[in-house]
Amino acid sequence: MGLDSNKKKEALKFIFLFGLISALGDITYEGARSVYGNYLGFLGASALYIGVITGFGEFLGYAFRILSGYFVDRTGKSWAAAILGYGLLISVPLLAIAGNWKIAALFIILERLGKAIRNPGKDTMLSHATKHVGTGVGFGISEALDQLGAIIGPMIFTLALSFYGSYKIGFQLMWIPAILTVAVVLYTRYKFPRPKDLEEDFEKASKVSNKNISNANLSKSFWHYLLFIFLSVLGFANFPVLSYHLMKQKVLSEALIPTLYALAMALDGAFAVLVGKYYDKKGLGTLILIPILSIPIVLLGFSQSSLLAIIAIALWGCVMSIHETLIKAVIADIIPIKNRGKAYGIFNTVYGISMLLGSTIIGYLYDFSKLYIFIYVVTIEILAAIVFILWKKNNPHDVKA
Repeated sequence: MGLDSNKKKEALKFIFLFGLISALGDITYEGARSVYGNYLGFLGASALYIGVITGFGEFLGYAFRILSGYFVDRTGKSWAAAILGYGLLISVPLLAIAGNWKIAALFIILERLGKAIRNPGKDTMLSHATKHVGTGVGFGISEALDQLGAIIGPMIFTLALSFYGSYKIGFQLMWIPAILTVAVVLYTRYKFPRPKDLEEDFEKASKVSNKNISNANLSKSFWHYLLFIFLSVLGFANFPVLSYHLMKQKVLSEALIPTLYALAMALDGAFAVLVGKYYDKKGLGTLILIPILSIPIVLLGFSQSSLLAIIAIALWGCVMSIHETLIKAVIADIIPIKNRGKAYGIFNTVYGISMLLGSTIIGYLYDFSKLYIFIYVVTIEILAAIVFILWKKNNPHDVKA
């Protein structure tokens, strides 16, 4: 299309800088998330409370994004939201001073709130740059870099637990990446004050302007897509509940669990670019992988076999990769620029509600019978697959077709 190669380089630079921001941020909060279930259990929380706390944290971390997304669309202040949101990463090292699970729950929720504030603006800014390289690949590159941090963070906790037997030391070390994250955000803001220009430059160079996107505010297809996401996430087991089972049943050693979380994040990063490229070539049909891969996670993850548990965690990382890349890339492809912040906000709210309900239900069922968990997840994911097939069939166009 005769695209300006310098603009493409600028777009890639922006993507890589945000990847670095995400990597540093992930060292901080993914390191902590790898031990949330263990830490809350250590402080006296039950499986139900762990499910509720982490689920509510995820819910708030997504539900509040509808306000953040609306703020971004109305004011255009994506950077202000990003800076404030990343600033709340200090909640993670503050977990070192939590004396009981209720205080720890407060810091966990504050960390998730920070993510809610920053992410609609972050995703919107990133979506502008991805147009130069393909939305699937662009979000995939960002996710791959993101996962470097998601590997390092849990490994820090593995070392802290292995050598010192201390969660406190692990949380204290999180001050370093938290401060560096904010520094890189401020640098990127200085270098790219108007990321929106990247997409506008792309449209001028390619002589297209969202040609496959409906001019409607938020289309019927968008809402059908959200129903699929809601159902598929409703049956997706979160890591804290899985790790609680592995620790309680002594399937794996407590110190090994953060290492396996790091493995999941490594697979998340490696899978991100591959599945992103596949999406850019094959289109919306790629999303059927979400319900297909979510079912065996609970079938294997709640077993008494260490090998099956490791396989389940690997699958969990692959599904998280799709969550962090493809489902965001679809929004960038089907929603015009002017409504994208709001769309990301609504989407993330639905995602968060589903995560809260799903993790709470799975945590509740765990205290009764794992068989109930299996029946619940299989039923929900089959429903999600049916909704997806109907949505795909009735979708007026596949943006990649």
